[in-house]
Amino acid sequence: MTLSYIVFFTADDPAARVSDGDRAAVRSVLQSVPGLMSARLYTPQTASDLYNDDGHSPVFGFQLEFDAIEALEAAVGANGPLQALAAPGALPSLSGAEATQQAMLVRRFAVPEPAPLSPQACSYVVHYPGPAADTNAWLSHYIHHHPPIMRRFPGVRELEILTRIDWIDAMPWRRVHHLQRNRILFDSADALEAALHSPVRHEMRADFGDFPPYEGGNFHYPVATEEVMPGR
Repeated sequence: MTLSYIVFFTADDPAARVSDGDRAAVRSVLQSVPGLMSARLYTPQTASDLYNDDGHSPVFGFQLEFDAIEALEAAVGANGPLQALAAPGALPSLSGAEATQQAMLVRRFAVPEPAPLSPQACSYVVHYPGPAADTNAWLSHYIHHHPPIMRRFPGVRELEILTRIDWIDAMPWRRVHHLQRNRILFDSADALEAALHSPVRHEMRADFGDFPPYEGGNFHYPVATEEVMPGR
């Protein structure tokens, strides 16, 4: 079982960016988190979608992977290493941004041509705040119907769907409890845009029309994706 701890920083200014120094500080902290399997850092990227335009992407984000809830909760506990990133002034370039956090269960799906992250790797991250009228029915439909379509996107390298769990933390960042998140990975923003303009995108939209009732809409953001491995 894989668990993710996800943090996104959002700012009203579409030109806001995390500084190189702050990114280096995040990398430094993450490389020594006990129990951390891997991490992805996310920064804004641009790619058009035939059906969605949800505005500028979050100014910064990261997704941390653990194989046990105990390791995740220790990392975000009162004495956990991630407290260093939330201390006042720790990340100056993000001082005007709001941070949200959520721990989730990860379901991964095989894709025809998986590949390691390229230097220009780009993810499409999606979240559904919810709620659904019937959570079980909604997730059952999505997980059984959407991934078989998504995996046919040309050039897709990774595909994952994340669902809610309960977790304990002592971080000052605002908790969110989104119904679901998704992430698909491509070699570049151009490759993502080509996929989002392919015939598969129309199939995705058709299945969207069959979703069981839910509220909260959905939000789609392209993000440049960097991998950080502990100890490297």
